[in-house]
Amino acid sequence: MSESILYVVSTPIGNLDDMTPRGITVLKAVDVIAAEDTRHSRKLMNHFGIETPMVPCHEHNEGYQSEQLVKRLAAGESVALVSDAGTPLISDPGFVLVRKVREAGFRVVPVPGCCALIAALSVSGLATDRFYFEGFLPAKSSGRKKRLEAMAAYTHTWAVYESTHRILDSLADFKEVLGADRYIVLAREITKTFETVLAGSVEEVEYMLQEDSNQCRGEFVVLVQGAEEEKREEVDSEARKWLERLLSELPPKKAAAIVADMTGYRKKQLYDVALELKG
Repeated sequence: MSESILYVVSTPIGNLDDMTPRGITVLKAVDVIAAEDTRHSRKLMNHFGIETPMVPCHEHNEGYQSEQLVKRLAAGESVALVSDAGTPLISDPGFVLVRKVREAGFRVVPVPGCCALIAALSVSGLATDRFYFEGFLPAKSSGRKKRLEAMAAYTHTWAVYESTHRILDSLADFKEVLGADRYIVLAREITKTFETVLAGSVEEVEYMLQEDSNQCRGEFVVLVQGAEEEKREEVDSEARKWLERLLSELPPKKAAAIVADMTGYRKKQLYDVALELKG
């Protein structure tokens, strides 16, 4: 390939048959492959007969390596970025490189393929019209619970990645923060020989793992059903009258705060009504 392009190439997350023909073609044609771990990626390259030179590009050298790769693009070469598995940049290095390449004025082209998050969502049975991805939770329980508390009230599906040596500790924190009855789906070893998808309450899934230690092995995507939306009581006519009176003298935010103190309605709800009245 003579054109100076950075290709962001997705690779299999377990089953090598998931490698796309386009991905193979690009990896064979570029001048250099930037790999998160060249030793790990060498197995994939050998399997598909890809002899393109590789350079390491990981979280510890990405700043320096990005500068070197931009120089190669400036010299007319083409580059491919791969992670150990799945789509680069999704809880993997690559952000710095992509940003520097774009800032230098070169094209960045995606070569789509596997992503553990999307694969897990597709088989979860949870709502996917809107979802949030947190990535990996903090390793320590205190930090983990703090993040879970921040996401507990999300009304849409959300997901995290978790590792084999922390999954039971994480589920214990899930149970404490979200409650034992919150519905979750745990996808393990997606596309690999021992792929498993478990679903149920946090307590039920935790029990399944405690009863079968084999279910604790591998890499996990944990998907959480969103919390039920809070049912809002309609603002009565008396509160609306107070708002109308105050809005003649005060801004909506101040009027809403005063009526909230008088009636017990939430400030945000009254503020929305105040805007409606003003509108």
